[in-house]
Amino acid sequence: MAIERILKDDASEEKGERARMASFVGAIAITDLVKTTLGPKGMDKILQSTGRGQAVTVTNDGATILKSLHIDNPAAKVLIDISKVQDDEVGDGTTSVVVLAGELLREAEKLVAAKIHPMTIISGYRMAAECARNALLQRVVDNKENAEKFKLDLMKIAMTTLSSKILSQDKVHFAQLAVDAVMRLKGSTNLEAIQIIKKPGGSLKDSFLDEGFILDKKIGLGQPKRIENAKILVANTAMDTDKVKIYGARVRVDSMSKVAEIEGAEKEKMREKVQKIIAHGINCFVNRQLIYNFPEELFADAGILAIEHADFDGIERLALVTGGEIASTFDNPESVKLGHCKLIEEIMIGEDKLIHFSGVEMGQACTIVLRGASHHVLDEAERSLHDALCVLSQTVNDTRVVLGGGWPEMVMAKAVDELARQTPGKKSHAIEAFSRALVAIPTIIADNAGLDSADLVAQLRAEHHKEGCNAGIDVISGSVGDMAELGISESFKVKQAVLLSATEAAEMILRVDEIITCAPRKREDRM
Repeated sequence: MAIERILKDDASEEKGERARMASFVGAIAITDLVKTTLGPKGMDKILQSTGRGQAVTVTNDGATILKSLHIDNPAAKVLIDISKVQDDEVGDGTTSVVVLAGELLREAEKLVAAKIHPMTIISGYRMAAECARNALLQRVVDNKENAEKFKLDLMKIAMTTLSSKILSQDKVHFAQLAVDAVMRLKGSTNLEAIQIIKKPGGSLKDSFLDEGFILDKKIGLGQPKRIENAKILVANTAMDTDKVKIYGARVRVDSMSKVAEIEGAEKEKMREKVQKIIAHGINCFVNRQLIYNFPEELFADAGILAIEHADFDGIERLALVTGGEIASTFDNPESVKLGHCKLIEEIMIGEDKLIHFSGVEMGQACTIVLRGASHHVLDEAERSLHDALCVLSQTVNDTRVVLGGGWPEMVMAKAVDELARQTPGKKSHAIEAFSRALVAIPTIIADNAGLDSADLVAQLRAEHHKEGCNAGIDVISGSVGDMAELGISESFKVKQAVLLSATEAAEMILRVDEIITCAPRKREDRM
């Protein structure tokens, strides 16, 4: 007698060995996809969408690549998730976290083949991760007492982060921009106050940091081009009702003069609204929606600068930095909070005119204007800069710094190896495997640079057996170099997040012994 099937017809299940195989294969494939983007000599990927316009993205940011992939394999989805979380949490290390998780699974696959139970591997990995974190903690540098040194640390971190991105040629310039912008935030991690405007034209070197806020709009005709001590009302309201345009409304009149009366009434209504707005005692009115010619004329007569169609992102941020609130009704002026700034003027960037608000209420606000050859370059530059800003704002809060260039992985691997020697039983195999997975990161960095990774990593390991060694891979000269002298630093928070997220993701995938795919929903034939 055949056992009745529990699942529906089209549902499928993979059990035991096959399920584990599918998980490992999916996760390792994702790792192999992004690992060529790791390190200063990492390459970029082109992502082309099949939608309208076939948008093309050129990037080497792990999270951006993985976000754009549509993937069926459940284990691969876990890795994509950790890279997204890494991106939201600390901003950088999105590729490293996927590579480390993939390498842990690659090692685990060999152990499972050697008949070691996944739970044993997991508990070994747990011990190893704890040990690796402690090893790093003993070697961190913390310069928060010394402002000069700390600023130098921030510069080094920014340059290290940017060196694997499109901005690596002008990394000193951009690191300076990023550090200045983050120093203005005075310890808050709210990157809303840093606005990035992208203007095609010029070269990346022409990018600059400007204090205050820049709105990508032109000033209307006949309006003041420059206002000092501005009082700003930020609004989201319809200023286009001076013509009859209620859709579907039909007005029956028996003469043309009646139409003129209706138009007159509409104009009066508009005039009253404008009077109410002027009664707030403002000299700058920024609206999210259209402002028609008639109200614009009234504002110009009153000497008020009226800016229309400032997109939602623009007015949200403008309200934030000028200390105002977005208003939509104007009946009681005392309850509306106005924004303030010292000076509003029109500036030119390239061919475009923009409006510049300087001396804003929120002192930490600033704008980074990026210039570049094309939209693709600018998008990638913005992603790179955003990574650097995220890392720096996290480092300002958690000021611990470690060296970069494969140094932290070697320090952790050495400590984990020691632990493996002292641990009895099968766990020691898992701990040893963890150390091999850590060493894979410097190996991949060297491989991507076209160097002999086996030779370099062996040299590195030998160097690290000396006390207090700062050796890492110097990709530029293609040899083992002193990371402290080269000024290659990374934030401890990023490294810690990579280590812990990757270990947890690998554990999660290792625990799987069955994959059940549910049956697709059938469309009912509607007849």
